[in-house]
Amino acid sequence: MNDTNEKIGHLIAQIRQERGLTQAEFARRLSTSQSAVNRMEHGRQNLSLETLGRISDVLNKQLITVSSGAVNLRVEGGHELSGDITLKTSKNAAVSLLCASLLNYGVTHFKAFPRIEEVYRIIEVLESIGVSVKWLPGNDLEIRRPEKLQLEKLDAVAARKTRSVLMLIGPLMHDFASFKIPYAGGCKLGTRTVAPHFYALEELGVSIVATTGFYDITSDPKVADRITLYEPGDTVTENVLMAAARTDGEVFIEFASANYMVQEMCFFLQKLGVKIDGVGTTKLAVRGVPFIKKNITYAPSEDPIEAMFFTAAAVTTNSEITIKRVPIEFMSMELLKLRKMGLSYDTTPRFKAVNGQTDLVDLTIHKHNGKLKALTDKIHSLPFPGLNADNLPYFVPIASVAKGRTLIHDWMYENRAIYYTEMTKIGSQIELADPHRVYVTGATKFSAADVVCPPALRPASLLLIGMMAANGISMLRNIYTIQRGYEDLAERLNSLGASITVLHEM
Repeated sequence: MNDTNEKIGHLIAQIRQERGLTQAEFARRLSTSQSAVNRMEHGRQNLSLETLGRISDVLNKQLITVSSGAVNLRVEGGHELSGDITLKTSKNAAVSLLCASLLNYGVTHFKAFPRIEEVYRIIEVLESIGVSVKWLPGNDLEIRRPEKLQLEKLDAVAARKTRSVLMLIGPLMHDFASFKIPYAGGCKLGTRTVAPHFYALEELGVSIVATTGFYDITSDPKVADRITLYEPGDTVTENVLMAAARTDGEVFIEFASANYMVQEMCFFLQKLGVKIDGVGTTKLAVRGVPFIKKNITYAPSEDPIEAMFFTAAAVTTNSEITIKRVPIEFMSMELLKLRKMGLSYDTTPRFKAVNGQTDLVDLTIHKHNGKLKALTDKIHSLPFPGLNADNLPYFVPIASVAKGRTLIHDWMYENRAIYYTEMTKIGSQIELADPHRVYVTGATKFSAADVVCPPALRPASLLLIGMMAANGISMLRNIYTIQRGYEDLAERLNSLGASITVLHEM
């Protein structure tokens, strides 16, 4: 029996069952026989690239890379959404926790990890340097790091596709006197300085020099009594936390980010035995453990940015849906703004996430029936507990269906506001004031269009939301940027009543 066919067949069976499909129903959708499906799932049938592509489309899950072609979405808009959706684990927490797993010489078991492109890229990097990463049932992830990592074999191609690779410096600095990290990639949002990482890690004995395509890093670890961050960035705070986690002494971090993924990092490090005071504030006191070897299980909380995506989808399509397991502390300012715009919503009493720390609610968004009004003041992001920078873009489609003129000020990123103007292709009235500010005039009616995704996650997902509200057939092309942050998005939106088809170019 062909081992590759057997593995692919097992994967097909697993995903089919996760989708709640019988073999007979799956066969019907594939336009084949149940006996053929049975042969596929037992590895007894050769599968052509065309067949694999068709299976991926039916399951709304790309099994393997079957071509160099793009993945596109065909969106039949104008459908009202209804029902409920349960949030996935936070993407930004997941990628940082993968990096933090390198601190532990024991076995790290993560519960319910998101299967998204950003996670896959970090896993590829970890596996390339000798880490064993194994997917388990329920999307759990088991990570075993070897005694000695092979940094010279690091997969630079995968590393350059994600900015998260910078967070390898903190956990690696205690084990290597010198090493290289490829330049960071990710969304194309302008020049996002890495200087804050350099300044902070220098205080702990790290020297970083930029060369052609790589950062050359030398490390002579030392204790820094007090580190003031150059800016309260999420990844820089996480990097310093990981560096301090194995520093033999107490490190005070000032002007830290208190955002959700930073808190998640703190909870994980505490399970590893690191003592951290001030979680959820801008001042952290970290007492490290020089060597960590513990077998632990950790369950990261749900994604507040995904909560805002589904909120924006409901509001933009004038629908009523319930979003389950919303991290309410990281959505409260956004919901306040929406309430002041005229939106009605309900929340359940708070309950704890599986991590035992994060407060969750179930959130029901009600139909507004065109009664939303633009806010008189601008909408802008701030560090936690302010409006989250990654949630700010979702006010663009929301403002498009509100009466009046809204000023959205995206001061944090150089180019992201420019990408908001892509929404004009589907009917939004958007005026670019400068690279950081746009005026959105509503209420406008969205129109169907054929658009290529911009190279940034949030602006790309805005187009999908607008297309769902537009009557007619739209095409959203080359959705890799969306796949970086969202798992099975088309299928999940379809479960709410959307009509989205995943198409693979051959």
